[in-house]
Amino acid sequence: MNSETLTVIDNRTGKTYEMPIRHGTIRAMDLRQIKTSENDFGIMSYDPGFTNTASCYSRITVIDGERGILRYRGYPIEQLAEQSTFLETAYLILYGELPTPSQLDDWTRSIIRHTMIHENIKKFIDGFHYDAHPMGVLVGTVGALSTFYPDAKNIHDAESRRKQTYRLIAKVPTIAAFAYRHSLGMPYAYPDNDLSYSGNFLNMLFKRTELKYQPNPVLERALDVLFILHADHEQNCSTNAMRVVGSSHADPYSATGPAARWCQ
Repeated sequence: MNSETLTVIDNRTGKTYEMPIRHGTIRAMDLRQIKTSENDFGIMSYDPGFTNTASCYSRITVIDGERGILRYRGYPIEQLAEQSTFLETAYLILYGELPTPSQLDDWTRSIIRHTMIHENIKKFIDGFHYDAHPMGVLVGTVGALSTFYPDAKNIHDAESRRKQTYRLIAKVPTIAAFAYRHSLGMPYAYPDNDLSYSGNFLNMLFKRTELKYQPNPVLERALDVLFILHADHEQNCSTNAMRVVGSSHADPYSATGPAARWCQ
């Protein structure tokens, strides 16, 4: 018998139950066997807000805020922040290993070719009130992408999933920047794929009349590190929201929209 078990005595019936402990948890369904009669539904756990409930086992992120620990796929955040870029880190999170130089080149090209958004998406953003919160604009617009890319509903097709991944990583900064400029009444600045991922975001946020925006390298690097730090935070509110919506086999854009709301 597994030595890591929990013994539960039901004082209502006097029965004893043994439940295996795995990774410091017990399965909530194991409680269902605790009944007072055959017609009893069984014991359920009650945990509003998931304050002490794990919904999955993650091989991606380990986080311990009290001890200052954050690791992606086993790599400490300090190492990634000092030596990697956000796109490298995104590849690591998705595929489990840091990319080789050729893999990074292919990955980067796959992302930047999707940075532009359909002109009708601009019209969609224009439909929001001038003082609408930029995050609300982002949430609504990301959800609307499912109507522009109906192939996203093919969630069981690996190539379709890969394409939606490229699109989301590439287009969310564009939509976020457009939402910001919409709130200021400024014309939109289109992506410049000659720039880095973070440099391009700064370009779309702050470009004015100059022909070629040159991002401040200190701000560019600081923003990239910020993206790395927020790339994944285990099972936080936004991650859980996306997993719940995605479990209904919704397309990635419909799942991402509600998740983004929790970041507001």
